[in-house]
Amino acid sequence: MDISFFVPCLNEEDNVIKTINTILSAIKRYDLVYEILVVDDNSTDNTHQKVMDYKNQNQNINLILIKNDITRGVGTTYVDTAFVATGKYYMLVNGDNVEPEETLALILGQIGKADIIIPYFGNQDNRKLFRVVLSKIFTKLVNFFSGYNIPYYNGPVLHLRYNVMRWSPDTHGYAYQAELISRILQEGSNFKNIQIKNNDRMKGQSTAFTVANIFAVTHSLIQIFFRRLRIILFYRK
Repeated sequence: MDISFFVPCLNEEDNVIKTINTILSAIKRYDLVYEILVVDDNSTDNTHQKVMDYKNQNQNINLILIKNDITRGVGTTYVDTAFVATGKYYMLVNGDNVEPEETLALILGQIGKADIIIPYFGNQDNRKLFRVVLSKIFTKLVNFFSGYNIPYYNGPVLHLRYNVMRWSPDTHGYAYQAELISRILQEGSNFKNIQIKNNDRMKGQSTAFTVANIFAVTHSLIQIFFRRLRIILFYRK
């Protein structure tokens, strides 16, 4: 298996099938053996049934559906699914259909060029102003605490699946990629940035901005800082 796509969903009945179709359109451009793992994180809408119906109607597609019995959060689910997956590479594609086909194809074209392919939006960010500003503040904080200068720490990052399992982050929240990327780089891996386009959510409301996620992000920033401090104090000569 060349690549495993992780598709997290929480109440994405209007978006998830479009997301799957976008992945399929992008992967057709490459000679890659793939699997798509859709994880329903205890949705209260019809997400699970829609994916199940799609899977039954398209049995030629390598589609795996997982349903969590409680809401575990995208960070926890991201790591858990890496252990279920079988691909050499591992890539998040959000279930809300915000990544266009061209974006996914562009990232897939970078396979093998670095241990981590980190996408960023730059001046092609089509999200609402509030989300853009909040994202930039978060990125600056992560760079300050980690010592790196990376333009973005979320989105459809492409990893070696082994690294996700070996250096898995200690968070259930939305800063899991920041923890993971900074840890993997501290272990000597390399990365490549690539500028991409994105869309804002097609339907529904984002669940990223909750009190629980704010606390989770704060916890991740503390983790990143103390890990860097530990390396400076005890491992660097």
